[in-house]
Amino acid sequence: MKRSAAVTALAFLLLAPSASGAGDPGIAALQVGLRQHGLYGGTVDGTLGPGTVSAIRRLQLKKGLAVDGVAGTRTRRALGRFGRHDRLGARALASGSRGWDVAALQFQLAWHGFPSGRLDGTFSTSTELALRSFQRWAGLSVDGTAGAGVFAALRRPMPRCPISLAPPLGGPIVEGFGPRGNRFHSGVDYPAAIGTPVGAAAAGRVSFAGWAAGGWGYLVMVKHSSGTRTMYAHLSRVAVRVGQWVEPGQRVGLVGASGRASGPHLHFEVRLRGAAADPLGGLL
Repeated sequence: MKRSAAVTALAFLLLAPSASGAGDPGIAALQVGLRQHGLYGGTVDGTLGPGTVSAIRRLQLKKGLAVDGVAGTRTRRALGRFGRHDRLGARALASGSRGWDVAALQFQLAWHGFPSGRLDGTFSTSTELALRSFQRWAGLSVDGTAGAGVFAALRRPMPRCPISLAPPLGGPIVEGFGPRGNRFHSGVDYPAAIGTPVGAAAAGRVSFAGWAAGGWGYLVMVKHSSGTRTMYAHLSRVAVRVGQWVEPGQRVGLVGASGRASGPHLHFEVRLRGAAADPLGGLL
């Protein structure tokens, strides 16, 4: 394939402008389709890296197509029913929709702070709930259908933490904000021994302190200015009460492995009016 044709084919994958730091939703959708065919085992990150190109080549070889590593029209169609709707925005998406464009929608919703569980191209109940939350956040009509208004809103910049944050724990971050496998990690993880003190990242008032269902374990949530909240999960002990005012660095709990945790660590999240935002945007 000539270079110009290859560039055109790759450009077709760019279904919507990517927000800063995010991968491309079209490439993410391609990765989901390749995963479903057992050809790609990497992270659905929207990046056209060597692993994705190798998977494209394997698909092309399997389907008897020219093996050039470029996901052109014939290659996308080789994904079967999944690849039929490969233009985000060409149709409205609602409960029961499936395919490439649904996977691209899930990827964009996650980067805009509303993950829906697996990135699998299936418009399930969890995807609808994430979409409705995004519609509410974006000031749109909350109807659970992704139409022109939703697609336009998803082209806006991702939520960013508007306040400065002190690290809640010393040491490095081992898991960042973003895709992880075929899911999305909506915070950052700090590894630490059980019982290590966790400090408030900014001044604010405690809005939740206790056990939280859904895998959080013992959780503390602090409300700050500008509609910002910080969340401290998987604690072994909560050291504050609801309504209490805390200053930066003040102890809010102790590191643990409560809830759905693979080992002792602090899971730290930032929410802006309910949307998950990358904590690194505010950490000093």
